[in-house]
Order: sequence, then structure tokens, then C-alpha cells
Amino acid sequence: MQKKRLILNQPLLDITLKRLCQEIIENHELLHNTVLMGLQPRGIFLAERIAHFLKEDFGVEIPLGYLDATFYRDDFKRNGNILKPNSTQINFIIEDKNVILIDDVLATGRMVRAAIDAMQAFGRPEKVELLCLIDRKYNRDLPIQANFAGKKVNTLDSQRVLVEWKEQGHAEDSIWLID
Repeated sequence: MQKKRLILNQPLLDITLKRLCQEIIENHELLHNTVLMGLQPRGIFLAERIAHFLKEDFGVEIPLGYLDATFYRDDFKRNGNILKPNSTQINFIIEDKNVILIDDVLATGRMVRAAIDAMQAFGRPEKVELLCLIDRKYNRDLPIQANFAGKKVNTLDSQRVLVEWKEQGHAEDSIWLID
């Protein structure tokens, strides 16, 4: 039987998201050269929330795009698994922009590496930063770290983090650690 332990839910989740928005503003004097890029499939829900809070609470509107890195993953053709791609929606130029990649959970770093490779097809950004809701410590395969992290969680390889968003049909937003 799986054991679930609640990591984060409302209202603490909204407080965490607003704090992340404040950190973005504090670390960027001017946001006119900054774009947000949600990683498909689950990072887009977090990216939409971040864009919403930046606009509604701080009066800052930043272009938002969705990036699919399926074909850039290093496990794309392994073990006979067929990965289903998602859509990429980038309606702006990323050349010479500050790009904030957004994903719900940072674990091994492999998805972020794939996203950086995929992003190169759209230009060469001036700077790339990473924002994640949950930073799983002790799980890195690659030397990648988040510039902005909502919560750092000590996890074992046997555990996983489950992020449930209302936008996915869940009754409420919840983040769980599952054994």
C-alpha cells in the first residue's frame, strides 16, 4: 500500500507562489526582456499561475510560452517506451531574452537538460533560469539547480512527488510525497 504525505496545499501554496513571484521581481530590475516558459506537460499549470500572480498582484505582464522537450529527452528511444509529445506554443522571440523555465518538480535534472536543448531551436537566450515548485534534493543525475524553488524536499529514490492541480480536474491543489 502506498503512503501519501501532504507536502503543500492551500493557502500555503498561494503564499509560496506569490513569494516566487516576488523573488522574480527582486532578481530582475527590469522584466521587459524576460519571458516565462512552462515545460510540458505539468509545468504549464505552474507557469500559468506564476504569470497570473505576476499580473494580478504585481501589475507585471510577462510573455508566457509552453515548451515540449519530448524528442530531446535522453530516454526517448529507450526500453521500447513510446513517449507522447505535447504541443509547443511560443509566440515570441527568445533570442537575447532572459528565459525563466518553469516546471513543477525538479528531480534528476534530465528534463531541464532536454528543455534547454529544445529551446535552442527557437534562438539563443541571453540567460536561462529555472523555477520549480518542488526541488527534490538528493535526486540529481546532472549538475542542475533551481534559481527559484518553492520548497526543497528531502526524498529517497523510491519516493515520488505528485502535484495535483485543479486545472487537471482535482478537487483542490495538493502536492504529495508518495512512498
